[in-house]
Amino acid sequence: MLHFLKKEPSRIQFLCQPEDLGVIAPPVAAKANLPEWYRKLPAVDPQHLSARDNGLTIKRCMPFLDAMTTGWILPLAATVRLEIREDGRNVEAGWEFDRVMVSNHGAHQVAGNPKEPSPPCKFHNYWSIRTPPGWSCLFVPPLNRPAQPFECVAGVVDTDTYSANIHFPFFATAPDGVHVIEKGTPLVQVIPFRRDDAAIKADIRVETNEEATSRNAVYRNTIAGPGWYRKMARAAR
Repeated sequence: MLHFLKKEPSRIQFLCQPEDLGVIAPPVAAKANLPEWYRKLPAVDPQHLSARDNGLTIKRCMPFLDAMTTGWILPLAATVRLEIREDGRNVEAGWEFDRVMVSNHGAHQVAGNPKEPSPPCKFHNYWSIRTPPGWSCLFVPPLNRPAQPFECVAGVVDTDTYSANIHFPFFATAPDGVHVIEKGTPLVQVIPFRRDDAAIKADIRVETNEEATSRNAVYRNTIAGPGWYRKMARAAR
Protein backbone atom coordinates (compact mmCIF):
# COMPACT_ATOMS: atom_id res chain seq x y z
CA MET A 1 0.00 0.00 0.00
CA LEU A 2 1.31 3.43 -0.91
CA HIS A 3 1.27 6.12 1.74
CA PHE A 4 1.31 9.70 0.56
CA LEU A 5 2.73 12.35 2.83
CA LYS A 6 0.41 15.25 3.44
CA LYS A 7 1.94 18.59 2.64
CA GLU A 8 2.04 20.85 5.67
CA PRO A 9 -0.11 23.91 4.95
CA SER A 10 1.62 27.27 4.81
CA ARG A 11 1.35 29.05 8.12
CA ILE A 12 1.75 32.62 9.35
CA GLN A 13 3.08 33.08 12.88
CA PHE A 14 2.37 35.94 15.26
CA LEU A 15 4.90 35.85 18.10
CA CYS A 16 5.08 37.97 21.25
CA GLN A 17 7.30 38.16 24.31
CA PRO A 18 6.25 35.79 27.13
CA GLU A 19 5.19 38.61 29.47
CA ASP A 20 2.89 40.07 26.78
CA LEU A 21 0.85 36.92 26.16
CA GLY A 22 -2.65 37.44 27.53
CA VAL A 23 -1.93 41.14 28.11
CA ILE A 24 -1.75 42.77 24.68
CA ALA A 25 -4.62 42.32 22.26
CA PRO A 26 -4.01 39.29 20.00
CA PRO A 27 -4.36 39.11 16.20
CA VAL A 28 -7.60 37.58 14.98
CA ALA A 29 -8.72 36.06 11.70
CA ALA A 30 -10.40 38.76 9.63
CA LYS A 31 -13.46 36.53 9.13
CA ALA A 32 -13.94 36.42 12.92
CA ASN A 33 -13.85 40.21 13.22
CA LEU A 34 -16.74 41.31 11.02
CA PRO A 35 -18.36 44.66 11.91
CA GLU A 36 -21.52 44.45 13.99
CA TRP A 37 -23.56 46.38 11.40
CA TYR A 38 -22.64 43.78 8.79
CA ARG A 39 -23.52 40.84 11.05
CA LYS A 40 -26.97 42.33 11.67
CA LEU A 41 -27.67 43.13 8.01
CA PRO A 42 -30.10 40.65 6.43
CA ALA A 43 -29.03 39.00 3.17
CA VAL A 44 -32.41 39.93 1.67
CA ASP A 45 -34.39 42.98 2.76
CA PRO A 46 -38.04 41.79 2.85
CA GLN A 47 -39.28 45.38 2.58
CA HIS A 48 -37.70 45.68 -0.86
CA LEU A 49 -38.32 42.13 -2.10
CA SER A 50 -40.75 42.11 -5.01
CA ALA A 51 -41.19 40.72 -8.50
CA ARG A 52 -39.04 43.57 -9.82
CA ASP A 53 -36.53 43.78 -6.99
CA ASN A 54 -34.60 40.82 -5.52
CA GLY A 55 -34.09 42.76 -2.28
CA LEU A 56 -30.44 41.75 -2.03
CA THR A 57 -28.14 43.69 0.29
CA ILE A 58 -24.36 44.06 0.35
CA LYS A 59 -24.27 40.86 2.41
CA ARG A 60 -24.75 38.96 -0.85
CA CYS A 61 -21.81 40.72 -2.53
CA MET A 62 -18.99 38.18 -2.53
CA PRO A 63 -16.19 40.63 -3.46
CA PHE A 64 -17.18 42.83 -0.50
CA LEU A 65 -17.28 39.85 1.88
CA ASP A 66 -14.08 38.29 0.56
CA ALA A 67 -12.22 41.57 1.08
CA MET A 68 -13.35 41.71 4.71
CA THR A 69 -12.55 38.07 5.50
CA THR A 70 -9.11 37.79 3.89
CA GLY A 71 -6.09 37.51 6.19
CA TRP A 72 -5.85 38.66 9.80
CA ILE A 73 -6.60 41.78 11.78
CA LEU A 74 -3.74 43.15 13.85
CA PRO A 75 -5.20 45.19 16.73
CA LEU A 76 -3.99 47.99 18.96
CA ALA A 77 -2.10 46.41 21.88
CA ALA A 78 -3.44 48.76 24.60
CA THR A 79 -5.75 51.74 24.91
CA VAL A 80 -4.43 55.05 23.59
CA ARG A 81 -5.75 58.62 23.74
CA LEU A 82 -5.18 60.85 20.73
CA GLU A 83 -5.56 64.59 21.24
CA ILE A 84 -5.92 66.45 17.96
CA ARG A 85 -5.58 70.25 17.90
CA GLU A 86 -5.18 73.17 15.52
CA ASP A 87 -7.27 71.64 12.73
CA GLY A 88 -5.18 68.48 12.82
CA ARG A 89 -1.77 70.17 12.78
CA ASN A 90 -0.92 68.99 16.27
CA VAL A 91 -1.39 65.41 17.48
CA GLU A 92 -0.40 64.13 20.92
CA ALA A 93 -0.87 60.64 22.35
CA GLY A 94 -1.08 59.26 25.88
CA TRP A 95 -1.54 55.85 27.48
CA GLU A 96 -1.14 54.00 30.78
CA PHE A 97 0.50 50.88 29.35
CA ASP A 98 4.13 50.19 30.30
CA ARG A 99 5.36 50.23 26.68
CA VAL A 100 5.58 52.92 24.05
CA MET A 101 2.36 52.93 22.04
CA VAL A 102 2.77 55.94 19.72
CA SER A 103 5.74 57.90 18.39
CA ASN A 104 6.17 60.54 15.71
CA HIS A 105 7.76 60.73 12.29
CA GLY A 106 9.32 63.92 11.02
CA ALA A 107 6.82 65.81 8.85
CA HIS A 108 9.58 66.53 6.33
CA GLN A 109 9.68 62.81 5.49
CA VAL A 110 6.29 63.04 3.78
CA ALA A 111 6.19 66.70 2.76
CA GLY A 112 3.39 67.40 0.31
CA ASN A 113 1.40 64.26 1.16
CA PRO A 114 -2.42 64.38 0.78
CA LYS A 115 -2.99 64.07 4.54
CA GLU A 116 -1.36 67.40 5.39
CA PRO A 117 -1.55 69.23 7.74
CA SER A 118 -1.88 66.11 9.91
CA PRO A 119 1.62 65.06 11.05
CA PRO A 120 2.80 61.47 10.47
CA CYS A 121 2.67 59.30 13.61
CA LYS A 122 3.36 55.63 14.31
CA PHE A 123 1.56 52.95 16.31
CA HIS A 124 3.94 50.51 18.00
CA ASN A 125 3.18 46.83 17.51
CA TYR A 126 4.49 44.09 19.81
CA TRP A 127 3.73 41.07 17.62
CA SER A 128 6.49 39.85 15.30
CA ILE A 129 5.20 38.27 12.11
CA ARG A 130 6.82 35.36 10.34
CA THR A 131 5.86 33.64 7.10
CA PRO A 132 7.32 30.68 5.15
CA PRO A 133 10.08 31.28 2.57
CA GLY A 134 8.81 33.17 -0.45
CA TRP A 135 5.87 34.75 1.42
CA SER A 136 5.45 38.46 2.18
CA CYS A 137 2.63 40.38 3.88
CA LEU A 138 0.56 43.27 2.63
CA PHE A 139 -0.56 45.61 5.42
CA VAL A 140 -3.58 47.80 4.65
CA PRO A 141 -6.20 49.70 6.65
CA PRO A 142 -8.93 47.17 7.56
CA LEU A 143 -11.08 46.68 4.46
CA ASN A 144 -14.77 47.63 4.41
CA ARG A 145 -14.83 48.46 8.10
CA PRO A 146 -15.93 51.58 9.98
CA ALA A 147 -13.48 54.49 9.86
CA GLN A 148 -11.37 55.14 12.95
CA PRO A 149 -9.92 58.47 14.18
CA PHE A 150 -6.80 57.47 12.26
CA GLU A 151 -5.72 55.76 9.04
CA CYS A 152 -2.64 53.57 8.85
CA VAL A 153 -0.39 53.70 5.80
CA ALA A 154 -0.30 50.61 3.57
CA GLY A 155 2.95 48.70 3.07
CA VAL A 156 4.53 45.37 2.11
CA VAL A 157 7.11 43.56 4.26
CA ASP A 158 9.09 40.42 3.39
CA THR A 159 8.12 38.68 6.61
CA ASP A 160 10.02 35.53 5.69
CA THR A 161 13.30 37.37 6.40
CA TYR A 162 12.30 40.41 8.48
CA SER A 163 11.30 39.13 11.92
CA ALA A 164 11.57 42.35 13.95
CA ASN A 165 8.39 44.06 15.15
CA ILE A 166 6.67 46.06 12.41
CA HIS A 167 5.28 49.42 13.52
CA PHE A 168 2.54 51.18 11.59
CA PRO A 169 2.70 54.79 10.41
CA PHE A 170 -0.64 56.60 10.53
CA PHE A 171 -2.32 59.95 10.14
CA ALA A 172 -4.98 61.26 12.52
CA THR A 173 -8.18 61.82 10.54
CA ALA A 174 -10.69 62.85 13.22
CA PRO A 175 -11.77 66.41 14.13
CA ASP A 176 -10.01 68.31 16.91
CA GLY A 177 -10.59 66.81 20.34
CA VAL A 178 -9.59 63.86 22.49
CA HIS A 179 -10.28 60.48 20.91
CA VAL A 180 -10.00 57.29 22.97
CA ILE A 181 -8.86 54.31 20.88
CA GLU A 182 -9.62 51.17 22.82
CA LYS A 183 -7.38 48.13 23.19
CA GLY A 184 -8.20 45.68 20.41
CA THR A 185 -9.19 48.34 17.86
CA PRO A 186 -8.23 47.07 14.37
CA LEU A 187 -5.08 48.80 13.10
CA VAL A 188 -4.29 46.94 9.89
CA GLN A 189 -5.39 43.94 7.89
CA VAL A 190 -2.53 41.50 7.26
CA ILE A 191 -2.76 39.69 3.92
CA PRO A 192 0.03 37.15 3.23
CA PHE A 193 0.92 36.43 -0.39
CA ARG A 194 3.52 34.53 -2.37
CA ARG A 195 5.97 36.86 -4.04
CA ASP A 196 6.01 34.59 -7.10
CA ASP A 197 2.29 35.20 -7.52
CA ALA A 198 2.79 38.97 -7.29
CA ALA A 199 5.28 38.77 -10.16
CA ILE A 200 2.64 37.61 -12.66
CA LYS A 201 2.87 39.44 -15.98
CA ALA A 202 0.01 41.35 -17.58
CA ASP A 203 -1.55 40.53 -20.94
CA ILE A 204 -3.46 43.63 -22.14
CA ARG A 205 -5.40 43.06 -25.36
CA VAL A 206 -8.82 42.63 -26.93
CA GLU A 207 -10.60 39.44 -25.84
CA THR A 208 -11.18 36.66 -28.36
CA ASN A 209 -14.66 35.52 -29.37
CA GLU A 210 -14.14 32.35 -27.32
CA GLU A 211 -13.18 34.37 -24.24
CA ALA A 212 -16.18 36.66 -24.67
CA THR A 213 -18.51 33.66 -24.96
CA SER A 214 -17.02 32.09 -21.82
CA ARG A 215 -17.30 35.33 -19.85
CA ASN A 216 -20.92 35.81 -20.85
CA ALA A 217 -21.82 32.20 -20.03
CA VAL A 218 -20.30 32.47 -16.53
CA TYR A 219 -22.29 35.64 -15.83
CA ARG A 220 -25.57 34.26 -17.17
CA ASN A 221 -25.18 31.01 -15.24
CA THR A 222 -24.52 33.05 -12.11
CA ILE A 223 -27.81 34.93 -12.31
CA ALA A 224 -29.97 32.22 -13.91
CA GLY A 225 -30.97 30.14 -10.90
CA PRO A 226 -31.42 30.19 -7.15
CA GLY A 227 -28.17 28.33 -6.53
CA TRP A 228 -26.13 31.52 -6.39
CA TYR A 229 -28.51 32.85 -3.69
CA ARG A 230 -27.83 29.83 -1.50
CA LYS A 231 -24.09 29.89 -2.14
CA MET A 232 -23.79 33.55 -1.18
CA ALA A 233 -26.03 33.14 1.83
CA ARG A 234 -23.81 30.36 3.20
CA ALA A 235 -20.68 32.44 2.62
CA ALA A 236 -22.14 35.50 4.29
CA ARG A 237 -23.02 33.76 7.56
